This record gives sequence, C-alpha cells and structure tokens, in this order.
Amino acid sequence: MPDLAVRLADAADHPVLERLWLMFRHDMSKFGGVLPNPDGTFRGERLQAAFRDPDWAAYLLTSGERPAGLALVRGLTARTRVLSAFFVVRGVRRSGIGLRAVRQVTARHPGSWEVAFQDANTAAVRFWRRVAGEIAPGAWTEERRPVPGRPDLPPDVWIAFSA
Repeated sequence: MPDLAVRLADAADHPVLERLWLMFRHDMSKFGGVLPNPDGTFRGERLQAAFRDPDWAAYLLTSGERPAGLALVRGLTARTRVLSAFFVVRGVRRSGIGLRAVRQVTARHPGSWEVAFQDANTAAVRFWRRVAGEIAPGAWTEERRPVPGRPDLPPDVWIAFSA
C-alpha cells in the first residue's frame, strides 16, 4: 500500500495543485462535455476559492515526495461541509489512498459532509458509496439534485454522511 500524507496546502503548493486541478478537470470533462479554455486551462474558481476564502480549505495528497491528489473543502463554518473536489492520480487509484485520504480530511473537520458526483462516472459511484459505507455504516443518504445553471445535464448524485 503506497505511503500517504494529507496536509493543508499553502501558497507554495499552489502550482502543484493547479497541475493536479488540470488533471482532475480533464477527467471530469468526460461527464459534462467540457472543453478547456483557449489557453488549455479549465475553470478554476473552486481552486482559487480554496486559497482565498477562509471558509474553504485545500489539501495536498502526497505519496512519498510526489503529489498523489487533492481535496477541496468548502463550508468549514457551515453545519455541513462539502468535499467540493477530490482527485487521486491514476497511478495510485485502487490502492486504498483515496479512502484513506477522505478519512483524514473528514477527521480534520468532524461533522456532516456531502459530496457530489455523476451517475455516468461509475468509478465515482462505487468509490463514494464505499467511502460512505466505511465512514458511516448504514447512516448515509443519497439523493439526486439538478446541476445549478445546467438543465442540459443529468442531476448530480449527492451522498451525505457524518464523520
């Protein structure tokens, strides 16, 4: 099982998180038919908020000295926190790093959590149901909600649990 460290990102981590963000958004573009901006980037408001807004947090996942993923959390002061973005580099997927990372991030902010994903993303469906079942056995919920401002897309799946 690969090593894992999960730490709050700081300004020095911003370039690494921007690169991980591009990989994440590239993976997700498959489910919304989204193309990159003319400069090759994707919308990055959530990543920027995680560095600028005190109600957000950005976490860098590493395996040894190498970046392995990211987690963006919003709603730190809210009743329910949202795992707004979660990404694990393909080279370490299915190694247990994802579940371990979610456990560490949610343990830093105990309470109610939500995460959204798309039904078409079958790997995410399996992963998030497994995460919820492991963190909150028998005490998690799932519902579908329209994507704000995107009536052309199928609803997102939202899982809620407490950690």
